[in-house]
Amino acid sequence: MTNFQLSTYNFQLPATFFIETYGCQMNASDSEVVAAIMQNAGFTIAGDIREADILFINTCAVRDNAEQRVWGRLDFFRQLKQRRPSVITGVLGCMAERLKETLLENGTVDLVAGPDAYRSLPQLVREAESGQKGINTLLSREETYADISPVRMDKNGVTAFVSIMRGCNNMCAYCVVPYTRGPERSRPADSILAEVRGLLEKGYKEVTLLGQNVNSYAWKNTDDPSKTIDFAKLLELVALEDPALRVRFSTSHPKDMNNAVLYTIAMYPNICNHIHLPVQSGSTRLLQVMNRGYWRESYLERIARIREIIPGCAISTDIIAGFCSETDDDHAQTLSLLREVAFDAAYMFKYSERPNTKAARQFSDDVPDGIKTRRLMEIIALQNRLSLESNRRDVGKTFEVLAEGPSKRSPGDLAGRTPHNKMVVFPKAHCKAGDRVSVKITACSSATLTGVMI
Repeated sequence: MTNFQLSTYNFQLPATFFIETYGCQMNASDSEVVAAIMQNAGFTIAGDIREADILFINTCAVRDNAEQRVWGRLDFFRQLKQRRPSVITGVLGCMAERLKETLLENGTVDLVAGPDAYRSLPQLVREAESGQKGINTLLSREETYADISPVRMDKNGVTAFVSIMRGCNNMCAYCVVPYTRGPERSRPADSILAEVRGLLEKGYKEVTLLGQNVNSYAWKNTDDPSKTIDFAKLLELVALEDPALRVRFSTSHPKDMNNAVLYTIAMYPNICNHIHLPVQSGSTRLLQVMNRGYWRESYLERIARIREIIPGCAISTDIIAGFCSETDDDHAQTLSLLREVAFDAAYMFKYSERPNTKAARQFSDDVPDGIKTRRLMEIIALQNRLSLESNRRDVGKTFEVLAEGPSKRSPGDLAGRTPHNKMVVFPKAHCKAGDRVSVKITACSSATLTGVMI
């Protein structure tokens, strides 16, 4: 243990902390906020989990398998505490918000903090160190952590996430996010732009603007309160910070994806031509049950407008297999929509009921697991074929690729992404992470492009 004399505390504090992150990009961004808060309170990041005095696990509650992975990881934390009883363990994020007391009763967990309670972590650590269980899972209507400069946890120094909003107002029947992350609130535009400038000064080449639904971003213009900065305007302001900065964003909601955003993407070459537009199902009936706020035809109209305004734009999506009351016909409509749109990529999941959601309260999880699995496998097989066809169309073409670092499978090669968010592996030669290189695509799989520099 190391003594720290802090402005607000005067007590024995553990010196180091370690964060493991599970779930989406929002969780990764939150972990960087946590790291900043802890460092500002006098702690340092441990290089090895076995050497840390505090262990944080930042969690996701969107799907059951994510929660099961966390429970499994807590067993490992228990083993570490058996060897070093002074270690403090904390569960952060959505799972902490949802399970609260259950986690504290586990015997391994000393503190829990929800997504809006990270500023209280130093105090919660103080309570845990004195033998009390620390808990703060209060949700906020104002917290955006706008004044926190995230500590970048990535290793490459090339790409970074920038959170532009928190929470969600879309009460999709299957989704636990509004209950674990609270209502939607937008971060001040000037703080977003200041963070982007800071990243540019540190040499970052790409930013991804994050929000549960970026299309509903809205902030009153401080120079003219009568005007609101919407997502299209924010996207433009970020793109104008530096024409060499690549700009991405995620995630969009189909009911809110407007033409203004599409025209902004088309106008600025440094905004990547890739849109992630989760559809979830191809059946209008099921979309209504899900409370998605759009129907099959309106989704296809959005796809048509994307391709009209941004020719060649890559489109990816999310699909849920086996949602409540899904019939064979609903599933067939999902497969037909996949074929009609021909998505470049997709994230595909089997429905798992989440407690406290509308689906859990009002619907029966009535699709047998075996049928869910079969339908998911059919969706995956079709999408793999569509992704392979999409990638084959790129063979012979040349793209500007932003090198992110060594390939995981072949350290002698570099890996990076095209403006269409496709991963490319190519010989390292004289290049390094952060370089922009022209790569001619020579081969592909359904997941990856392979090429050579020209």
